Amino acid sequence: MTGRPSSKVSSAQQDLHPKLAAVVDAHLRHAWQAPLHPPSVDAFAALQAQMGEETRTLVLDSGCGTGESTRLIARAMPDCLVIGVDKSRARLARTGAAAFPHREGNALWLRAELSTFWRLARAAGWRLRHHYLLYPNPWPKPGQLQRRWHAHPVFPELLALGGQLEMRCNWAIYAQEFAAAANRVLGTRASPRLLGESAITSPFERKYRASGHRLYSLSLSCEAGGV
Repeated sequence: MTGRPSSKVSSAQQDLHPKLAAVVDAHLRHAWQAPLHPPSVDAFAALQAQMGEETRTLVLDSGCGTGESTRLIARAMPDCLVIGVDKSRARLARTGAAAFPHREGNALWLRAELSTFWRLARAAGWRLRHHYLLYPNPWPKPGQLQRRWHAHPVFPELLALGGQLEMRCNWAIYAQEFAAAANRVLGTRASPRLLGESAITSPFERKYRASGHRLYSLSLSCEAGGV
């Protein structure tokens, strides 16, 4: 990803959103009943068929973009099946594949909408070893709180997939909110840290670094609570 420097996240919100805790609690009380995204349901069924009797431990790269991070994770974890999921056909096309699901060794890519994919994976009994959520859209306007994954109704399902979750972003408040929401659900005490150099990277991460952004990482175990 090249071109002009990336602008830093700008928001009128300067601290944790005051409604965050109430929103998270409401989502815990009431399971999300929104309809599933039909093309993503079909994509998940095709993925399950391609996986067949796969016995490798599962790793998920949610919002994988161009799929570069999925390849790097797959190389670092050769004993795992690493699944990259993104909703953008244009970004996924940069994997070099023309149709999805597409598999290369222990890396597999799928085009799907994440809130549907996570619910289907949970219903299928998936338990992850690792889950990467690299640079989700920050939705920085205060009125966009429930578009952020940690305040979205699907958040409990995301955490219920288990494993070691790593979320990276370039907005401190997003990282702090994600930690606060996850800690509230799981009973953990995770907190974000500044991200140093990493072998697992992506075009977005390189562009943000080149543009002088501070990058944050939150890592926590989703096995800590009873989601």
